[in-house]
Amino acid sequence: MFLEFQDYYIDAIHEKYAWRLCDFCTINTERLQRYFPKTLEQNLTPDLSKHFVERKKKEFQAREEFLFVLKEKENHTLVGIIYLKEMDWEKKQGELAYALGYQLEGKGYMTETVKAISKWAFEELQLETLQIITHKSNLGSVRVAQKCGFTWQKVLLAEHTPPGENPLDMELYELYA
Repeated sequence: MFLEFQDYYIDAIHEKYAWRLCDFCTINTERLQRYFPKTLEQNLTPDLSKHFVERKKKEFQAREEFLFVLKEKENHTLVGIIYLKEMDWEKKQGELAYALGYQLEGKGYMTETVKAISKWAFEELQLETLQIITHKSNLGSVRVAQKCGFTWQKVLLAEHTPPGENPLDMELYELYA
């Protein structure tokens, strides 16, 4: 899948993005360490990123998990990632998780991306429910969910445990086809 917007594009994970994914993760370590610790630890070196991308590409092809990258058009810098994960084909449900580089926060890139991936998931994958799970203090993520039409459902108690922290209660948002 490839989607093009005015200043950036979204592409499915590919081997050619391994080095750029490593760069994105190391530049945004502070942003990723709390909510994307596994992605971060698997992309701290180019070799780790290469193995990570190979695995994610296989998962994409097997329809187990879908990882997309956001890249700026001008210099092709990788500026964000978005997962469609926790696939439940019986319930026709998946979860979106996303991270955007600090330099592009607040510009609408992730809102536009979540809308596009949601449309793709409903139309191409025939999913019926998409979820976003976020912490109430992650105001950017909450705003993205709301702007994309996701509605708050409930608090998930002790849903996520960041490295070195106590478990966090998370907010569940859902969007229906």
